[in-house]
Amino acid sequence: MQREHARRGFSISHQKVVLEIDFSGSLWGYTEITVVPNNANLRTIHLHARQCTIHLVTVASHQADFVHCDPLAGVNISTPQDCHTYPELKRKIYSALAEGDEGELSIAIPKEVSLRQLGQSGHPTASGILSETATPEPQTPGPSFQTPTGPEFMPIVVHIEYSLRNPVDGIQFVLPTDAYPYRVPHAFTTPSSPDAARCWVPCIDNPWEKCTWEFEFVVPRYLEEPDPLQRSDDPDFGEPHGSIPTVVVCTGDLVEQVSHPNNSNKTIFLFSQTVLTSVQHVAFAAGPFHVYQIPSEPTMEEAAGAAQPVMHAFCLPGHESMLHTSTSFLRLAMNFYSTDFGSYPFGSYKIVAVDDLPTQRFDAATLSLVTVDLLHGDDAIEQIVETRQALSHSLASQWMGINILPKTWSDTWLVNGLSLYITSLFIRKLLGNNEYRYRLKRDMQRVVEWDNGSMPPICQPQHLDPPDSATLPFVNLKAPLVLHILDRRLGKSGTSLGLSRVLPKIFLSAISGELQNNALSTHSFLRTCRKVSGADLRTFAEQWIYGSGCPAFGFTATFNRKKMAVEITMRQDAPAYRAHEHSGVSKMLFKPVPFFEGQMTVRIHEADGTPYEHVLDIRSTFKRYEVPFNTKYKRIRRNTKRYLARQQAAQAAAEGDAEAVEAMGLIDMGFGLEIWENEKERENWKVADWTEEDEQVMSGATYEWIRMDADFEWIAAIAFEQPDFMWVSQLQRDRDVVAQLEAVHALAKQPTAIVSSTFTKTVLVTNYYYRIRCEAALALVQCAIRALDFLGLFHLFKLFLRYCYDPEDPAQDLFAHTYVPKPNDFSDLSEYFVRKSLVHGISRVRFENGKTPTVVRQFLVDQLRYNDNTANPYSDTFYICTLISCVACALVPTASPERGELLREEVRSEQTAEDVNWLKQAVEEVNRYKSMDRLIPSPHNVVTIAVLEFYLLLTTANLVPHDLRVFFPLTREGNYTQVRIAAFDGLFMSKQWYTPAIMRYILAVMANDPCRVVRRHVTRCVCQSLALLVTMGEMKNGPKDSESLLIEEDGSVPEKAKENKKSDVDLMIKVLRKDREIGKNEVLREFLMPIVLAPNVDHEVRWGIIKLADLVLRGVEEAPPKVTIHLPPTPVVEQPPPIKLPPKPAVRPVKTGGPPTRNPLAAAPAPPKLKIAPGGSQVRASPSATPIAPAPRVTSAVPPPPTTKAKPKPKPRQPIANGVKTPQVPKAQSGGMSLNDLRACRNALKKLRLHKNAVLFLQPVDPVRDHAPNYYEVIKNPMDLSTMGAQLEEGMYKDRFAFEADFRLMVANAKQYSPHGTYAHTEAINFEIFFEKLWNRINKTLEVAGKTSESRSTGPQIDTTKQPPSKSTVEVPTATPTAPAPQQRRVVKLKVGGTQAKAAGKAQEKPKAPVTTKTRKPVVPDEAPPPYVDDGSHDLLQEVIAIERERDEEKRHRKTKEVVQDISPSRASGSAPPGKRRKHNVDGDDDILALATPLSRKDKVNASHVPPGTSTPVSEPPVTPTLKIIPPATKSKKEKAPEPAENPAPATEAPRTSNKGKEKETYNNQVVPSKPRQAAAATPLNEKKCRDVLRVISRLPEYPIFGQPVDPVRDGCPTYFDEIAHPMDFGTMGQKLTEGKYVTMEEFVKDAELVFSNCRQFNPPTTYPVNCADAVDKVFKREWAKALEKKLSWVEKRSLQGLMTSLVKDEISFVFREPVDPILLGIPTYFQIIPKKDARDLRTIRQKLDSDKYDSIEAFEADMDLMIRNAITFNGTESEVGRIAVIVRDKYKDMLSNIKCGGGTKRRKEGDGKGTPQPTKKAKLS
Repeated sequence: MQREHARRGFSISHQKVVLEIDFSGSLWGYTEITVVPNNANLRTIHLHARQCTIHLVTVASHQADFVHCDPLAGVNISTPQDCHTYPELKRKIYSALAEGDEGELSIAIPKEVSLRQLGQSGHPTASGILSETATPEPQTPGPSFQTPTGPEFMPIVVHIEYSLRNPVDGIQFVLPTDAYPYRVPHAFTTPSSPDAARCWVPCIDNPWEKCTWEFEFVVPRYLEEPDPLQRSDDPDFGEPHGSIPTVVVCTGDLVEQVSHPNNSNKTIFLFSQTVLTSVQHVAFAAGPFHVYQIPSEPTMEEAAGAAQPVMHAFCLPGHESMLHTSTSFLRLAMNFYSTDFGSYPFGSYKIVAVDDLPTQRFDAATLSLVTVDLLHGDDAIEQIVETRQALSHSLASQWMGINILPKTWSDTWLVNGLSLYITSLFIRKLLGNNEYRYRLKRDMQRVVEWDNGSMPPICQPQHLDPPDSATLPFVNLKAPLVLHILDRRLGKSGTSLGLSRVLPKIFLSAISGELQNNALSTHSFLRTCRKVSGADLRTFAEQWIYGSGCPAFGFTATFNRKKMAVEITMRQDAPAYRAHEHSGVSKMLFKPVPFFEGQMTVRIHEADGTPYEHVLDIRSTFKRYEVPFNTKYKRIRRNTKRYLARQQAAQAAAEGDAEAVEAMGLIDMGFGLEIWENEKERENWKVADWTEEDEQVMSGATYEWIRMDADFEWIAAIAFEQPDFMWVSQLQRDRDVVAQLEAVHALAKQPTAIVSSTFTKTVLVTNYYYRIRCEAALALVQCAIRALDFLGLFHLFKLFLRYCYDPEDPAQDLFAHTYVPKPNDFSDLSEYFVRKSLVHGISRVRFENGKTPTVVRQFLVDQLRYNDNTANPYSDTFYICTLISCVACALVPTASPERGELLREEVRSEQTAEDVNWLKQAVEEVNRYKSMDRLIPSPHNVVTIAVLEFYLLLTTANLVPHDLRVFFPLTREGNYTQVRIAAFDGLFMSKQWYTPAIMRYILAVMANDPCRVVRRHVTRCVCQSLALLVTMGEMKNGPKDSESLLIEEDGSVPEKAKENKKSDVDLMIKVLRKDREIGKNEVLREFLMPIVLAPNVDHEVRWGIIKLADLVLRGVEEAPPKVTIHLPPTPVVEQPPPIKLPPKPAVRPVKTGGPPTRNPLAAAPAPPKLKIAPGGSQVRASPSATPIAPAPRVTSAVPPPPTTKAKPKPKPRQPIANGVKTPQVPKAQSGGMSLNDLRACRNALKKLRLHKNAVLFLQPVDPVRDHAPNYYEVIKNPMDLSTMGAQLEEGMYKDRFAFEADFRLMVANAKQYSPHGTYAHTEAINFEIFFEKLWNRINKTLEVAGKTSESRSTGPQIDTTKQPPSKSTVEVPTATPTAPAPQQRRVVKLKVGGTQAKAAGKAQEKPKAPVTTKTRKPVVPDEAPPPYVDDGSHDLLQEVIAIERERDEEKRHRKTKEVVQDISPSRASGSAPPGKRRKHNVDGDDDILALATPLSRKDKVNASHVPPGTSTPVSEPPVTPTLKIIPPATKSKKEKAPEPAENPAPATEAPRTSNKGKEKETYNNQVVPSKPRQAAAATPLNEKKCRDVLRVISRLPEYPIFGQPVDPVRDGCPTYFDEIAHPMDFGTMGQKLTEGKYVTMEEFVKDAELVFSNCRQFNPPTTYPVNCADAVDKVFKREWAKALEKKLSWVEKRSLQGLMTSLVKDEISFVFREPVDPILLGIPTYFQIIPKKDARDLRTIRQKLDSDKYDSIEAFEADMDLMIRNAITFNGTESEVGRIAVIVRDKYKDMLSNIKCGGGTKRRKEGDGKGTPQPTKKAKLS
């Protein structure tokens, strides 16, 4: 990573940045980068630059060409409105990030600039040579360029002028807003993203690319405008009175501050950083800061003989009083680090407190930006420790983390760990050794809990990426602990030198230049440790650095009197290794350590009180050690007269005997406790003492106590058991705070009266460290049990009584006392922390049923009620927070979930009246503090935060209802950031947050909230909340629902739990995706992608939303790119031309893979008679000219029929009716069922099978399986859905009514056999109800179809019933012939568009001339087909395919909405009104419903102009040849009437479409003239929409074969242009769009359909090209329907919204502003007069307008008229409301007339799509 400059071709030696800052949100200036080439072939310089606008680039003073492209800014997806395409977005973001690594700014070196090479004697500064010990100077590359291996070149200067406006990342501008009017404007660099540095300056954004820096900042002198009166009077008019001048603080040392030479109102700040620094460690802040210079210590200065680094602290106005108390200790930290670890690597240090920093700190070279939350006043207590820890760590990072970097990303643990390690050493000096060791012990316990197999090693050399943000906190926690135990082990090595000798060497090598590029690696660090100490650290590194996990030890100790030794048994376990034991992959990834080796120190305190240390050498998982024992005496102080000894010692100490005092301290820390020595007091405190039996056991013990790992050398869980009296001795006599903590935790597991007394004494003795006293107070909770008569609670009350007024009666029962606290006095900080711990302990006491005792409840309420802080010098805000949290804790019962499930009536008892009363008191007190905090805010509003957490806990426990009014107002801007975060936490724990209104608000916050911290927190909480709600059982069908049964454990539960863990997660995700309010949430689906694709989205918010989409949405899987291989074409065999039959043109057979037979006498099958349309184009029955919806395709099972003579003999099996051969009837219609009825029954059967109540009826009843042995004795005629389906397909139903009868029989059987109220009877009733609704709908549809057919049919009846694409049935009704017998055949009528080239033109000139059929040359397959037998199936195939084409043709015309249709346009196209577009029904399930939808009013008018039997002339649109079979018998009434077919018109006419099947049938080749029909208006071309459609389909994997013209040679189809007269492809269409050759949308779609029809014409069905055509056609139709969707234009919508706004603001409209509420207004009969569906008001109309429910101004006006009409209807014209209604009507009519007059031309222009597009919907922050 450090050698990237070699690959890049250059390095940077110096960079200068000059910026002028405008605090309104912009900055501009330039940067000069000194580039040192290392390659003579360098031609392009790649730099990182995001967000910036580059204006000019010069290289060596020559203007250079450059390309600036931000991949992240241009991320887009194919269908941004589809939320399911988020995987595509994720992939593109990854690609953009990878692309950005190379650099967003590419600069071409001009030809005038030559790269001049230096000789070996070149100037060292210019060449970049630097000795290892030289101090880096400006313009020098630094140590990273030592010993160059190649030639050296002269540096060149790249000058870049750029600007930045409203940046998203890198720079944060904090400005006053309406919500925060008192904010002080300031700006600073922010670590908002990993690549934040490149977002504000062009650079090489690499932590290992270092250079020297110069900075020049131009800022306003003051941010306030000077008073003009003062300007005239005061000579120094530029300084407003009382204003603070603008200050710039930057990385480096301040060189000078000067006034601007041309503008006296501006100031220039110059900084210089002479130490090599990465751009990622450069920062600045500008604003009216207060400055505090941290004073130096004269004594240190005199001792060291050198000046100390200059240190300053800066803060915004209003915080200056807290600056001194928060930062004055930093001088002590600077001196400590400089003395112990080497001199400060830079010249100065600054710390700046700013607002809205996304992290707690941002550490840069010489500068640390910290959040203002770290500042505290003189009265703070808790925050002092946190602030000192954070600020001392920021200073330590200057040595380790900024000056010294990790060599690779895997070395991050070392740099972070060392900075935290030296910080902990300073904390030890600042706060004491006890605090240091206590923190170490606590951190080790956290690591042991964490490192159980779920965490990787802290160092992974194989990982080349930065550490994951999820594991980085663990690394930062474990790394300093590993260094601590390393220091302990090095100290025990041969030289006894630990890290105190290693670290100064490392820091010295960094300053001297010996450490290459100041990059420290794990290997070099361990090598240095080995050199210093001589210890072999390979085993240590493998276990603790490169391995994961922590050991768990179990020790037991017994005394062997014969051997005079203590036998210690050790067992070691590795939980992390056990977790990965059976997975080889996870063992490779996590590298868990199977067992740990090393030495452990055991300290045995023997009978004489002397501690003896022994070392156990651990080399295996189990071993027994014999530790020699030195003392032969028994335990001392074990006699029955110890009270006398105690009294004598206490008396001597009281008289001033110093030796007695010292002896007391050595014997027992409790001897100095006066009240403990008074017998009466002991009784008052209920002090328990050892019994005589205990004394005997204790006197027989040979040692006092044993401590394992006494030197704190292991990060391990150590379980060691010894008697309680030994733990008491360890607690009272061992001075190590860790030993005392271990004793407290061990005794808490053995609750006895002795233990309770011991803990009480520990709390009272002030010699103990305060944290041990706090732990003892909390441990008393374990003794507050009924078995001890709640002795622990008594001791807690007795201890807390010291802070309260004493009871009047000395013998007062503490369980009935009212605890009124004395006024607070927190001067003794130890007592303050003990007092808080006592309150915590009291709140945790519970009865067996999990409830808190009444006395505890009253105690906590009294503490809140009577708290008095008037005379306290310290703030009590955190103490109040403790009280509030304890009240919440005491309110919630702690019954376990298991008991709650099995013993619900016992544990989950209802709230009693006492519980409700106490809850009410607690809520009143908490609300009082909330109100006080609003009036007199606490620091950072911590009391309000505690109140919100109080309500959150109670609502989660279902103690109070979840009231959004508690949380929601505090989530808005204007509240303190942490308050908003706590309020959002409460909001997300409610199931109400994903209601549409709140979901809109949350999405608006994620997208637009000015606070980055809030945006990120809300985004994280969305995902976490869903997981919590599912876990809590708030979601339906959650994982807990499946575990409601009580399962008896059989030993396999753990294994099953492991197996089901993944399935539980999958089930949870399925629950979320199916949830109507989450996975199906319309608001979430609508705004998810716009937020993610917004240019100003925060990167963490973007990833959080993508994670949310992963949870609740099923992503669309992207197909991998396909490689298309063009195989050579199959051989072509010549065939003699067929015999021409003038009266009957040949029909081209469908290609099915086999070659046509070579019979030269037959040109086409004879039975179908061909009818030539006026276009006269060549007629073929093959698929052509029309796109086919993706559905199962009908293919022939036999080879194509051979060409036979004109009149073949009919087969004997085929019936002959009046000389006409009847076509073969499909089996399903053999019973006489019509095609409409068949389709209806199939559709109904499909829906019935999928219904939820259909389970019992899917298959026949099995008496054995279904436990119905006498079923067939009761039910004589059984029926089920599978039987009905079989009978339907076998043609056993003559009509749909027979099908209905069978269904009713099935339901009647179920009702007859199953008694009323049984499951089967209920299911049958529900199933029958569903069938009634479905069947009524089908009947009405078919009846309307029949009536429409009857009213339109004239002349011979033609069956135009369409077939579903997946079925191959043809309806064959019988009819009486009307022509001579020789002509009475089935007539195949083909509609041919103008796409068949030259034949069409000839036919138009001579329509009566016979047509010569051009036969395509056959293609010979690899294998010969079987002999062909003519069984009539081919004729049926031809007819079915043609019918399919006709159906698809109708679907296409419906979608375009330009055809005057005979059915409702919205139903025909499968789309809903604008704004409610539905997915196109590909499967055709509801085709029967669209078959005969009643005509709309407009369609009826248009249809009336077309006489039956006429056709509409059209020009060239491609039309599929459609097969029409003339029925030889009369037509049924319920069949659909024929529709007029379309006839091609000359190409000069406007393109039109027409209804099909309407021409009058004739039995020759003549065409009956028809009257011209009024054509639908053409849609002007909208080029943008057309290009959008092309762009969408171009992303499909099947698109490439249609993207360019067909090349017969390249594509292996030499006969292509013989068969396709009008080739077309999408590339040509795009070119025609560019050249402006399209005028209307119909012309464009005609060419698109030509592409698909050509493909289907040339290629047989089911082949790869046709499948591709189907896929692309499907997407094209979907996108085309969207493009043609009709709705209000943007200008019209905005105009109507303005009208509504004006109308609402008008006072006269108050009557209509809100919906009518009959109850509120006292008019209960309103909805009886005005139907509720017709009720209108201004708010409802505005909502419909905003959600695009109106497709025209007229529709909007109709709703307004309806509103006025309702008012007049209900109130009367002469009423007051009626008069107001008339006035309102006149007003909006006038405004509407203006809109119509001024918008008519504008609307027409908007139709072409070249106007202002409608902006994307965005979530708006309400």
